[in-house]
Amino acid sequence: MTAPPAKKLLDQARERARLKHYALRTEEAYIGWIRRFILFHNKRHPAEMGAAEIEAFLAHLAVYDHVAPSTQNQALAALLFLYRDVLNQELDRPVNVPWADRPKKLPTVLTPAEALQVISCLPGIYQLIGKLLYGSGLRLMECLRLRVKDVDFGQNLILVRDGKGAKDRITVLPQTAVTPLQEQLQRARQWHARDLEQGLGAVYLPYALERKYPNANRDWLWQYVFPADRLSTDPRSGVQRRHHLHENSVQKAVHKAAKLAGVPKRVSPHTFRHSFATHLLQNGYDIRTVQELLGHADVKTTMIYTHVLNQGGLAVRSPLDVNRYP
Repeated sequence: MTAPPAKKLLDQARERARLKHYALRTEEAYIGWIRRFILFHNKRHPAEMGAAEIEAFLAHLAVYDHVAPSTQNQALAALLFLYRDVLNQELDRPVNVPWADRPKKLPTVLTPAEALQVISCLPGIYQLIGKLLYGSGLRLMECLRLRVKDVDFGQNLILVRDGKGAKDRITVLPQTAVTPLQEQLQRARQWHARDLEQGLGAVYLPYALERKYPNANRDWLWQYVFPADRLSTDPRSGVQRRHHLHENSVQKAVHKAAKLAGVPKRVSPHTFRHSFATHLLQNGYDIRTVQELLGHADVKTTMIYTHVLNQGGLAVRSPLDVNRYP
């Protein structure tokens, strides 16, 4: 009996990424960097290369492609994953490229009036998403991945499952979002009922829960709060199912709404989260409470919002205002 053909390197990398429970985005990014690394060195096999070739690739990214520090760090992480986890091969020496420092930039923050103006210009379902991003401090993907069971109207809270860093947390459910959210759930339930009638209605479940609870994927409680308006094929399993709304559509809607509102700032969905944190601090909430609502592991991350409080530049009065011209 002939032995099965050896798996291609990129297929091995995909398999290893899934074994380590990497997010699909991380998997796709790492595969992309590994492919670019191989092509950069004229399709040489990585097993024949080492630290010098990694350094040359990263230097090219920094000097000629002018990539951002975070992009350079991601490329380095992908290549270290390739050698450590896929090839199980120690590099001939440490890579002499330090992790690039991200420039410390203050986040863009909307005033309360600007935030409400942008939200009012959002159409349809995107307005409700905007209310939750600003009113609950959710990250965009945390909002889109909300399941029916994660919304507690009785206690006015939202349970964020498997957020950044694979952590769960609880945040506030704004009262002004309750009625539109209940209406959205009614629409989503009607879609789910139609899918079930057509023999569909199964939703993606994480970490093999689908095998552990075979019927849970069709249970209403596990459905997405913001389902997509059409079915799609899961890129990993090949199963056709109704996923949640795509983040690109929300990003485009927010950018358009900011222009319609006449807000002269670069506004993205994440800007609502920055504004949520800043406005809570302005309203007198202590920084530990804000840290918990945002899900930050270190309070130093939350401290950045103390630098953007609308208090005249760290509560300092300009000498131009103090010493007025006669």
